[in-house]
Amino acid sequence: MSKMKKMALTAMIAAITTVTSNLFFIPVGFTRIFPMQHFANVITAVLLGPAYAVAQAIIVSTIRNISGTGSIFAYPGSIIGAFLAGWLFMKTRKMEMAFVGEVVGTGIIGAMACYPIATLFLGQEAALFGFIPAFFVSSCAGAILGFLLLKVLMKNSSIGGIIYENSTYNRRI
Repeated sequence: MSKMKKMALTAMIAAITTVTSNLFFIPVGFTRIFPMQHFANVITAVLLGPAYAVAQAIIVSTIRNISGTGSIFAYPGSIIGAFLAGWLFMKTRKMEMAFVGEVVGTGIIGAMACYPIATLFLGQEAALFGFIPAFFVSSCAGAILGFLLLKVLMKNSSIGGIIYENSTYNRRI
């Protein structure tokens, strides 16, 4: 797949994810839980790789913050989760590892990365592990949806072909 097609697909996924941010979010304290971001992270990580997944996460988080539908906590969770999902999938070529990367990257590491932001920039005392339950549930829900959609789409030869084309080992998944 050409670089231009990858950028266009990334932009389309970012646009769909941004539009759905007004429809599907769960306010939890001073954060907004957004499972569609995790859904998009898994899809982008598997179809396009870690660099495009991170770019998509940054674009969506920025637009959501500008439009007022997101919070500053969207950055560490979505970026770390997108990178880890893409990197683990790239290394193992197993969609299950993209799921694990998103859940661990966002639900645990990204949630812990929000602690310094909450204490330094917002001046709010937060428990170090206070973000983990909400981030973990959100990332699990979104990653499951993304994983299930990819399983269905893999039966389509065009999507399977995209993954085959992007494979470093040139083998079917």
